[in-house]
Amino acid sequence: MSQKPQPQKPQETALAPCPGCTEPVEPGDLFCGACGYDLSAVSAAPSDHPTVALAVPVTENGAADGGAPGNGAAGASGAGTQEAPDAPEARPAGSPADSGDFELAAPAPAPVAGAPDPRTVVAGPVPAPAAGGRLCVACRVGGVDADGYCENCGHAQPRERDHMEQELGSVAAVSDRGLRHHRNEDSFAVSTTALPDGSPAVVAIVCDGVSSASRPDEASAAAASAANEALLESLPRGVHPQQAMHEAIVAAAEAVNALAQQPVREQGQHRHQNAPACTLVGAVVVGELLIVGWVGDSRAYWVPDDRSHRAARLTEDDSWAAQMVAAGLMNEAEAYADERAHAITGWLGADAYELEPHTAAFKPDRSGLVVVCTDGLWNYAESADEMSAAVPADAGRRPLHGAQVLVGHALDGGGHDNVTVALLPFAVRPRGAGSACDTT
Repeated sequence: MSQKPQPQKPQETALAPCPGCTEPVEPGDLFCGACGYDLSAVSAAPSDHPTVALAVPVTENGAADGGAPGNGAAGASGAGTQEAPDAPEARPAGSPADSGDFELAAPAPAPVAGAPDPRTVVAGPVPAPAAGGRLCVACRVGGVDADGYCENCGHAQPRERDHMEQELGSVAAVSDRGLRHHRNEDSFAVSTTALPDGSPAVVAIVCDGVSSASRPDEASAAAASAANEALLESLPRGVHPQQAMHEAIVAAAEAVNALAQQPVREQGQHRHQNAPACTLVGAVVVGELLIVGWVGDSRAYWVPDDRSHRAARLTEDDSWAAQMVAAGLMNEAEAYADERAHAITGWLGADAYELEPHTAAFKPDRSGLVVVCTDGLWNYAESADEMSAAVPADAGRRPLHGAQVLVGHALDGGGHDNVTVALLPFAVRPRGAGSACDTT
């Protein structure tokens, strides 16, 4: 999940995680509401404290500025975009995929004598689900009440955003909470529309909530929805797709900014809260034209159907590591090995230093697949070649299945973050070597 620094931000008290499933539990709870773990028999497990990188902006003379960034920003990305380097991208040292770490599910302990066990089916008549109601995923017998708990065994049901899938014609997306986070702070939107001449346009937007900001889940949902709606409004009017993508990112930023003006509904006892924030990456396929747009460190990749041709990364991160490499202060291996590598320097939010939407237009010369994803996926397939190897060979024909496989790849790698990916197949007639590319 994307992180941005927040100087002098008071630390909020984190709820202790359940030893059985890592869901947060309230002080004084005897049992976990998610998995039924007996909390009275064990001491609370220590909270997981992930490392939060501190961003260091680059001054005009190319030197690293060690001062605390103002307004939580590490500096603004430059105008326009830079073409991604051809050299293979290095994975940060000690990343989850390299560490070999894995977790074993803790065995469920025996309930304390005399204490009710919520995992046990109660005696007597079982409340059946109402017509059209949900069936409990745990006991598969009881119905689910309005609060999301089984009326038979009391098991909390998965939240809607914990795992989301959508397939719409030739575009599909999957989002998952991952294995370490208590909620999914990613969001996506996929859609199709028609241009004035009747030709189709396919849209995919993926957003990653900034975990160090307040209400990141709301920020990502607002941005994805606003960007998608803006594209569905402008493309049928004949706005050039690249301009439409730029306007969609601006609309997404305005939607996230508006959240900062709304009353805070949770954790209201804390007076000092930073503004909601998220990253965004989107792609639009129109005829033989591929448009991508982004702010932050969510990415888009090109994976050709013919794997004898090289894959490519289509976006350049707004991050500390990318900034160091662009300034010539570090090579990629050094930059991505630094603990500050994934600190973002651009995002959508009211406290963003400056909004600099990036857009790029491509005309691929062969059929392939556009992978639009958050860092929850590319942390486990960072280089274009690694991403190409992770994409199933039939993903162009089965985009939903391909997205499911890629989410599984991230979960198998450790699932340390929320993971979201959208796949857009791109079909053209072979026209020989070479391709045209225009970026702004």
